Amino acid sequence: MIFHQTIRAVFWPYNALLRILISAGEASGEMYGAQLVEALHRRDPQLEFFGVGGDRMRAAGCDTVVDAKDLAVVGITEILSRLPHIYSLYHHLIKEADKRKPGLAIVIDAPAFNWRVARQMKKRGIPVVYYVAPQFWAWRQGRVRLLRNYVEKALVIFPFEEKFYRDRGVDATFVGHPLADLPHPAIERKDYAGQFHLDPAKYWITLMPGSRVKEVRMNLPTILEAAAQLGPDYEFLLPVAPTLDGALLQSIISSKTTGHTITLVPESLPALWHSRAGIVASGTATVEAAMMRTPFIMVYRVSSLTYLLGKPRVKVPYFAMVNLIAGEQIVPELVQRDFTAANIIAQMKEILPDGPARNRMLEGLTRVKARLRGPEASAERPAPPPPDRAAEIILTLGPSSARSRKPGAGSH
Repeated sequence: MIFHQTIRAVFWPYNALLRILISAGEASGEMYGAQLVEALHRRDPQLEFFGVGGDRMRAAGCDTVVDAKDLAVVGITEILSRLPHIYSLYHHLIKEADKRKPGLAIVIDAPAFNWRVARQMKKRGIPVVYYVAPQFWAWRQGRVRLLRNYVEKALVIFPFEEKFYRDRGVDATFVGHPLADLPHPAIERKDYAGQFHLDPAKYWITLMPGSRVKEVRMNLPTILEAAAQLGPDYEFLLPVAPTLDGALLQSIISSKTTGHTITLVPESLPALWHSRAGIVASGTATVEAAMMRTPFIMVYRVSSLTYLLGKPRVKVPYFAMVNLIAGEQIVPELVQRDFTAANIIAQMKEILPDGPARNRMLEGLTRVKARLRGPEASAERPAPPPPDRAAEIILTLGPSSARSRKPGAGSH
């Protein structure tokens, strides 16, 4: 504590450290934001946070002036229809920043919204940390200049990102993935089964259609079709993302005849931990499945126009983050036309039973988890959890470093 009080005196004059703007969009960013707020609070309980978030960040102690649910959109065409509302939320956040005068801004993922927040903070001489940097390495690589221009520090969560961003003039540090050190859920299988009225004698399959409404509408019907064909020998669990309303999921489920029950559950990790396999939409949920060592199939679908416009810009060989980290295909990828119930069934028949295919996937998921733990991690000397490593770095930054450069100037 004495060390961090000294940091405050040197880097954060006039108690500016006491107030931090933090902006997190979507379910994964909101979860990472809550972890980071908790890690910073452990080091300095006097810190105050306000910004964009949801239930998890509110529980961690952040005053959310904009709810992350209102920013949860996906796809080029889908974003266009929501632009007026999103801009109104953006202006509301900036007005709150002008009123509360934070000493630091932390933006998390959601680049379409957050790079604009970063630009406004830079104009005001407020340093910006980008935690969970945008995946500009996947497409639109020219947008790296946004980080060079407006961000003091990028804290990246995938091992290959540090070199990518540093090679392009961004001060980036790999801190490890926030999910890499999550403990396995403590609840026993029989207790979990009793809580949600599941049959513990059956295999369970977790269905994760996405964390945004448009994703769910595009992905869930085909997933349910596959579940119906897999038959009553399995129990199906569907975790409700914090950015979704359970009533929406239930309405889509009710419109499909599956022949058996789909059980909605509040959290993804216990469901994945106790499941034999998963059907998981591309995104952070694939990393969650990998961390729980649950074999899964990655699926994804967007509108035809979004896919047509976006596919030529994709610069990576895989859609699934697990495959990108491994540098090889660990899990099957069923995207757009390949995403059919028949293809899901064919792939599930490979990974549900014990055998070479399942074993290869489990070995691959283990390698991915090890790579995500961070550069200092080892069995003999485990690294601190990524949110704690990020908090340590953040506490060495402050307004004094931003004032050494003109507002609006690049970081390099």
